[in-house]
Amino acid sequence: MSLTIQFYTMLSMVGMGAWVGAALDTYQRFLKRPRRNRWIVFVHDIVFWAVQAMFVFYVLLLVNEAELRFYVFVALVCGFAAYQSLLKTLYMAVLEAIIRTVVRTYRLLEMLVKILIIRPIVYLFQFLFTCILLLLQLLRTTSLLLYRLIVQLLLLIWKIILAPLRLIGVIVWKLLPNRVKIFVKKYAGILKKIQKVKGIVLKWWEYIKRWLGGPRK
Repeated sequence: MSLTIQFYTMLSMVGMGAWVGAALDTYQRFLKRPRRNRWIVFVHDIVFWAVQAMFVFYVLLLVNEAELRFYVFVALVCGFAAYQSLLKTLYMAVLEAIIRTVVRTYRLLEMLVKILIIRPIVYLFQFLFTCILLLLQLLRTTSLLLYRLIVQLLLLIWKIILAPLRLIGVIVWKLLPNRVKIFVKKYAGILKKIQKVKGIVLKWWEYIKRWLGGPRK
């Protein structure tokens, strides 16, 4: 093994030691060891150290074809110690900042979805359900002409309510990354089923409209 390869090996193992230290702190931060059962912690620990060992072995394989020497372990320990003494405080501060940012972003998106999508849909269905009940009640007391007028009014209200929802859907679709769009298009089988159901509903609606229009000539 040449001196250059030995130097690269030492340098890479120091870096991997620091990596293991950062990964261990990240693992401890998300595991919340006191709240977990012992057997869960035991399994997680085994998986964690197995993954770290594979990372170290892979880097060693790239650098010197996985030749183990005594200085490899010394370099790992030195990198780990350097991380603990020099970088741990800074890394933990950055990690906490990233976690807070992700949590706040998730909560903001959740609130926007509830306000802009879920609540309007819930209110819309409540409104439609109330209108249907009102129509059933009016069927008993009003004439067919008034009933048809109310149906047309409800269709107009439906289009007015649906327009901003469509606009929001178009804006959200344009803001989505291309990967998400490809995923949605690839697994759009559910949408096809919805289109079939929509076609059936429209067919029955046309049938009801013809029925309300009176007898055929």
